[in-house]
Amino acid sequence: MRFLVDAQLPPALCGWLRARGHEAEHVGAGGIGDDAIARRAEQDAAILISKDEDFCTLLLPDRFGLLWLRCGNITNPALEQWLDARWDQVERWLVEGERFIELR
Repeated sequence: MRFLVDAQLPPALCGWLRARGHEAEHVGAGGIGDDAIARRAEQDAAILISKDEDFCTLLLPDRFGLLWLRCGNITNPALEQWLDARWDQVERWLVEGERFIELR
């Protein structure tokens, strides 16, 4: 699977995803706007991983996949641990065709 990681998440998340066999790219910290990020996810056929609620409306009508993380502000190691506990189910949902996943 191909993932695009939003700016408020750590670039290290890309390495975590790659270690699980996925393609992953970080949008960078250059101040790119949400609309541009949404277009990029759509053009790249990527699943956007974000903590930003704004993407819940920008993905309509089913422009790109969205994995919306609702974990609050946590350290990078804590984020990886949080995702580790949930990732098998996330992958199952994505393989089954889910396009919007709110992960708590």
